[in-house]
Amino acid sequence: MMKTIKGLMAGAATAALMTGAASAQDLTVGYFLEWPMPFEYAKAEGLYEEAMGVEINWVSFDTGTAMSAAMASGDVQLSVSQGVPPFVVAASAGQDLQILDVAVSYADNDNCVVAEALEIDKDSADELAGKKVAVPLGTAAHYGFLKQMDHFGVDISGMEIVDMAPPDGAAAIAQGSVDMACGWGGSLRRMKEHGNVLLTGAEKEELGILVFDVTSGPAGWVAENSDLVAQFLKVTADANAMWADEANQSMMLPVIAKDAGMDEDATAETLATFVFPTVEDQLTEKWLGGGAQEFMKGVADVFVAAGSIDAALDSYADAVNTGPLEAASGM
Repeated sequence: MMKTIKGLMAGAATAALMTGAASAQDLTVGYFLEWPMPFEYAKAEGLYEEAMGVEINWVSFDTGTAMSAAMASGDVQLSVSQGVPPFVVAASAGQDLQILDVAVSYADNDNCVVAEALEIDKDSADELAGKKVAVPLGTAAHYGFLKQMDHFGVDISGMEIVDMAPPDGAAAIAQGSVDMACGWGGSLRRMKEHGNVLLTGAEKEELGILVFDVTSGPAGWVAENSDLVAQFLKVTADANAMWADEANQSMMLPVIAKDAGMDEDATAETLATFVFPTVEDQLTEKWLGGGAQEFMKGVADVFVAAGSIDAALDSYADAVNTGPLEAASGM
């Protein structure tokens, strides 16, 4: 498999030279530590540089908002796995950013949990009426909560909604001081020790409740370097395809774990909650064909209502550029 992907990368490098993309300036790419993904195998093995013919400076960030700021200043050209909420905040404020691919979907890693003592599931969700719920306002978890309650026909005006960060929500549901709590990551895992989710990640996605990160970049730079961007997305897609074949995972896991700054067990546990959509899937209506744009509008409207941002755009269609990804799909 290694020879195969090396061959693909060599071919991609040749294509880059033919289009002149390899002569573009070196670039800086942002990413997160302790957020393990298959692209880190390609990163560690130098496959991006090999395919693109440029030097890449990889810089780690703590937040997606910091990524937005770095792209605004011109210090970073691409950001891998930027969260949709910080992207929406930047785009809503007028920053000319574009989503270039769906980096990772993790609908099972962001959810709401109902206290086990209530014994409420999706068939009895109407019993949540009037209950007390901990929700981090202005986040994707808040949006997911609103969409789920709308789906189940629960009137939120009769609920007691308390603005709590996920760690606090996890503590509250553990203490029995709230009936439901919403959050993500480690906090969600702790919440689930004291209750159950109403809908699985797949069930939420069917309702249009998407939880995903993106690869993003400044629109101007992307327009001037579309061939280079397509090469970058192609390497990412190839790394995801490698990971999807379980025969490669034992080889890739130690490399990814080291690059992410994590131990292998934690890396494997985190990766098990991640889904890496294929390029073909990303280009469908569910994702970049319309679903992502609609989702961003929903998130933005929630942020406006929560007072997190001043205003939402009328549409987020221009915030998605599928051109480079479509080009990558033909490589």
